[in-house]
Amino acid sequence: MKNIHKILIAFVSILAVSCSADDVENRPVIEKGTTPEFVAPETDKQFVLVEENATNPAERFVWSAATYSDNVVVDYTLLMDVAGGDFTAPQTLATASNSTQASVSVKNLNQAAIELGAVPGEAKQFDLKVMSSVSGGVPMVSAVPLTISINTYSGLIAYEFTDWYFVGDATVSGWDNNKGNQPLFRSGTNPKEYMYTGFFKKGEFKVISNPGSWTPMLGKADGVKMAPRNTDADADPANFAIPTDGYYTFKMNTETLAYTLVAFDAAAAQSYATVGLIGSSTAKGWDGSTAMTQSTFNSHIWTLGVTALNDGEAKFRANDAWDVSWGGKTTFSGGGTGDNIPVIKSKYLIYFNDLDGSYLMIPNQE
Repeated sequence: MKNIHKILIAFVSILAVSCSADDVENRPVIEKGTTPEFVAPETDKQFVLVEENATNPAERFVWSAATYSDNVVVDYTLLMDVAGGDFTAPQTLATASNSTQASVSVKNLNQAAIELGAVPGEAKQFDLKVMSSVSGGVPMVSAVPLTISINTYSGLIAYEFTDWYFVGDATVSGWDNNKGNQPLFRSGTNPKEYMYTGFFKKGEFKVISNPGSWTPMLGKADGVKMAPRNTDADADPANFAIPTDGYYTFKMNTETLAYTLVAFDAAAAQSYATVGLIGSSTAKGWDGSTAMTQSTFNSHIWTLGVTALNDGEAKFRANDAWDVSWGGKTTFSGGGTGDNIPVIKSKYLIYFNDLDGSYLMIPNQE
């Protein structure tokens, strides 16, 4: 009986391999036909973009259908590069499946132009091409680019917040006021409240709001209150003191000038090999994390340099898995919840603290 079972298993295996081989052999080979070419608008069209119309369509781009050797679903990608560019690093304006047109909003056309070097208020020429593909392969690109002129607006999003940074020999930047200074994490519900839990060296520190400048500055007035230095003519406040290397939580309120500085027990804190940003606002969508850089000064702080994000959502997660993840309810800053973070299209500097889930996303970066 056992031998019969073995023979049957072997027969089924051979049959499966044979069927798979036959399927591959009989699968039709898709060959390229005619490339997609623009039908509208006419070349050399000029666009003067206005921020008040950001959500309106800027243009509906129309192209001819690409043809292939079989009746297949054709995907299209609308690409833009500077005039005369080689399209090795283009901006994607739109995608479409089995459709030969796509509408692009004023906001998205404006942002793409800015990311390709447009100066707000000055007209600049760009080339557009359409790329077709079948199941992610067999690509064809329009032979004749569509050239347009775009006059952009600034594209900066509203960010009515003040960021504060550490300076001092107890911190990562030392007393250099413009050397990768660690920002404090702002509350998502009260823009006057800031907090940072992390590693400090034995030493002293103050906080500043403009890296490269010593004003405005906040220092110590006494054990519960801070003293401001708003102009160069104001007296220099006292330093906050860290008695020994270790982890501490520093909280401050810029309205009441109250602060606390207390030791934090990090002995039970979990360490992570990687932390990444993921979500519909990122380049990889929900399919993959964008790896963040771990601080060598404080292993629980993670950063992303200037990063372009789209309108959408995001979360932070550890080790490229969903076992541990963090989110928040508020744009720009917050943390401590499992919600997806709402994101507005812009370029950001991003900071994350895995000790408490705090995040800070500073928009409008170059």
